[in-house]
Amino acid sequence: MTTISSAPIAIEKRGAFQMFWTGPAMRKMRRNPLAIGGLIITLLFALMALFAPLVAKPTGNCLRDLGMTTQNQVYNPLGAPFWKAVFTPPPSCYKIQRLSFAQEPAPPNSVPGATAPFGTVNGYNIFYGLVWGTRTALKMAFTIVGITLVIGVMLGAISGFYGGWIDNLIQRFIDVLFSMPGLVLTVVILTILRAKNPGGDPTWPIILAYSVAGWAGYARVIRGDVLKTRQLEYVDAARGLGARDIRMIVKHIIPNSVTTVFTLAVLDLATIPLSIAALSFLGLGFEPGYSEWGQLVDFARAWLKPEYWYVLVFPAAFIIMFSLAFNLFGDGLRDALDPKTR
Repeated sequence: MTTISSAPIAIEKRGAFQMFWTGPAMRKMRRNPLAIGGLIITLLFALMALFAPLVAKPTGNCLRDLGMTTQNQVYNPLGAPFWKAVFTPPPSCYKIQRLSFAQEPAPPNSVPGATAPFGTVNGYNIFYGLVWGTRTALKMAFTIVGITLVIGVMLGAISGFYGGWIDNLIQRFIDVLFSMPGLVLTVVILTILRAKNPGGDPTWPIILAYSVAGWAGYARVIRGDVLKTRQLEYVDAARGLGARDIRMIVKHIIPNSVTTVFTLAVLDLATIPLSIAALSFLGLGFEPGYSEWGQLVDFARAWLKPEYWYVLVFPAAFIIMFSLAFNLFGDGLRDALDPKTR
């Protein structure tokens, strides 16, 4: 006699992260070696920025402001200076270590008693400037892209959802912004802001200038996606159940319309540091001696000779690798999130 078991079949429950990791988008992403390579390089830059005090040890005023007497104290995670150096370093730590006042560059590892594997230019330690400049690049890129993304998504969603005169007003204003080249508009805004506060910290003027000039692209892209999304059945169902407009926009419209604009934001993370480097090259960015890649490229202008190859090669390599990594990852993310390519 055969006995049939009536025990219920156990169904494996998967968490949200596991469902995301095993979803079709991530499966395609994992099969893209270029995207994975870009992500790995991006993570390496992020680790370098986070642990910049450990890679390029603090000196001078930075050492004093961190409350340390020796450089090796930064390697002690049990001490307060370690956590302060990693998470809240004082502004003096962003000043490029100046080993001498000699204008002529010094070859790599030629300065006695100092760690300068990339050499010096105008007396500044290129290695220190590149490592701490990575933190500046990531901080500025994520701050600017985050602000412009939020503004662009909200205004674009409102424009596409309501239509009519609201849509017309927002789109005509975007047309005005698009009538001027983005870099020119940024330079004009930044010049006005810097004129009101000469000699001050340029961080927030740069962020504000890029935010004013950069949100329009996101708004136009998400408006097109919202025009399609608002016609779908679940939006009509939410409206029939009495959902308010703001709830429909935030809860239903935006989450189902941000795929394209999110991919563009990842790609923009690569271009923002390049634009800031261009501002420093034009003399509108950070003050001389600040740890920012554009500063080092500007220093190299006077020494473009074969014997001084290191003053330009190392900063250019950092900028190219940073841009290439985010572009490779962004392209892979765009292909993975596009349902037509799965």
